[in-house]
Amino acid sequence: MNRLLDEPTWRNRAEVHEQRVDDAVADHIHRRDRGLKHPIDDFLFQYYSYKPSQLRVWHPGVGVDLAGADERAGWAFYRVSGGHACVDVDRFVERRGVLLQAARRVLRATLDRPMLLSCFGMHEWAMAYRTTPHEIRHAQLPLRLGHDGTDEVVESHDLRCTHFDAYRFFTPSAVPLNSTALQRDSQADFEQPGCLHAGMDLYKWAHKLSPAVPSDLVMDCFDLAREVRVLDMRASPYDVSSLGHQPVAVETPEGKAEYIRAQREFAERARPLRVRLLEVLDGLTR
Repeated sequence: MNRLLDEPTWRNRAEVHEQRVDDAVADHIHRRDRGLKHPIDDFLFQYYSYKPSQLRVWHPGVGVDLAGADERAGWAFYRVSGGHACVDVDRFVERRGVLLQAARRVLRATLDRPMLLSCFGMHEWAMAYRTTPHEIRHAQLPLRLGHDGTDEVVESHDLRCTHFDAYRFFTPSAVPLNSTALQRDSQADFEQPGCLHAGMDLYKWAHKLSPAVPSDLVMDCFDLAREVRVLDMRASPYDVSSLGHQPVAVETPEGKAEYIRAQREFAERARPLRVRLLEVLDGLTR
């Protein structure tokens, strides 16, 4: 039996959510409207392709009825009956079954696997390995050690990337240097909680599973992903000091130690979010 929210209650929650999103995306909107780029912040909107306007729409998640929400009758994956609107679970499962299976497989495997903390953020370095100035992904930022120095760092480390969606952007010269040849269909076999991108991808799963996932969980995942992305770029070969961030020099012992501390903290913060997402998935297919 669904829990009922009266109209004043849920509309107030929707307004609070809208303000939370507006505050979170204000700088991005300001830059976007002026054609300005930000290689750290833009990632969450370009790579994950979930627009601020979509993020702003509040959903209660499954198991909740909204009184006086007749306007949601035409919304995707909603149904209205007896004056109450709710997420149409049967329709969602029917249309998103493949996604649900993939999400559960990856999230469950990642939750139960020990974290690995020995990659030292080399994925971004591998994406710049043996490139020319015109080939690097973030041309507006200089390479902190230059091209030759970046190549030397890659060649002096064992590449141990476990995340397919980082590995697939390795340069051709870097691909054979990775300890494992990763593939999409084996993602669940290698994904592990210490990986920064596995933590950021909680936001990907949350928004892909919307409106079944409540919007507060989507935003909790968004907030974590934004913080993780900052570390991701601070530990990259790019000089991000012009963006107000100090680099994490992972080519040094001190930088490696700093990276591991932050990596472990993010993994611990990601775990309860991963559990909450799995609880939503369990509720959909029970």
